[in-house]
Amino acid sequence: MGTLLRLEPPAPLLRRELAARGVVVDAETAERALRAEIAYYRCHNVRAGDRSALAVLRRDCAAVLAGELGDAVRNVAPQAVHDALLASLRFTVFPDAVPALERLRAAGLRLVVVSNWDVSLHDRLAETGLAARVDGAVASAELGTAKPDPAIFAHALTMAGVRPEHAVHVGDSLEEDVGGARAAGLEPVLIVRDGARPPGVRAITTLAELPAVVA
Repeated sequence: MGTLLRLEPPAPLLRRELAARGVVVDAETAERALRAEIAYYRCHNVRAGDRSALAVLRRDCAAVLAGELGDAVRNVAPQAVHDALLASLRFTVFPDAVPALERLRAAGLRLVVVSNWDVSLHDRLAETGLAARVDGAVASAELGTAKPDPAIFAHALTMAGVRPEHAVHVGDSLEEDVGGARAAGLEPVLIVRDGARPPGVRAITTLAELPAVVA
């Protein structure tokens, strides 16, 4: 998220999905409910390391969403809210991602995705066509630990078969990606798609710049 994939604005999609199930909510309510759901997911996604645990997490996230939607969904079946939530979460690939990955692989680099995500990370990578363009992926939920913990970076390095000093980690978070990579002995590259480049760290504004950085 933020590096290879982006989440399409979910509030309009949630309103549409709920309307299809006979529920009308305004834009402000949908935004507020999704903020609460996303915050809950981020705090708890590390526990969803298998399909069964993922199903429980998704039900819990839907319950958080329903709690924020309040009276609008009081008479709606929990499964309907659950299904509307999942249908409103759509991920697309940044336009610069595929060309950059293809150039990096053509240059002989091994590419591993490291993400604070549940076990469905692999589904998202496959659906978007990214799985075929990397050499592996690890979700924090699979290890039970998340960035910036150096352990998840160490696992990715093992997958890639390289030592930390021969690796670069690219991400969009100063704490999780830059801080975590440095703690694990990797060189960090921060991608800043919007806003100014912060001092003290190598930064790029598009993945199109990455092949030249790691050359």
